[in-house]
Amino acid sequence: MPAIQIGSLADVPDGSAKKFDVAGTPVAVFRVGDELFAIGDTCSHAEASLSEGDVDADELCVECPLHGAIFDLRSGQPRTLPAFTPVSTYRVWAEGDALLVEYPA
Repeated sequence: MPAIQIGSLADVPDGSAKKFDVAGTPVAVFRVGDELFAIGDTCSHAEASLSEGDVDADELCVECPLHGAIFDLRSGQPRTLPAFTPVSTYRVWAEGDALLVEYPA
């Protein structure tokens, strides 16, 4: 799969998330310390932006701001209801200050 530069590492400060448009798909990138995670930005339960949810750095999860479903940042799997369908995950990394994501062509 090709890598696409979506921004810079500075766009996602530690402990935060940012939504990026990757080939027409909204992708949420989360930064926890030195780790980066990328998941589909749209909650699988309802049309809410996961990048706007609360991030739990200790548990590596995000809470949907609309109905409170919690998603694992590593796997995209929901940990709580009302969501029961996982969101997509993407490989994300930094090369210098460039933020890259692997995305199907």
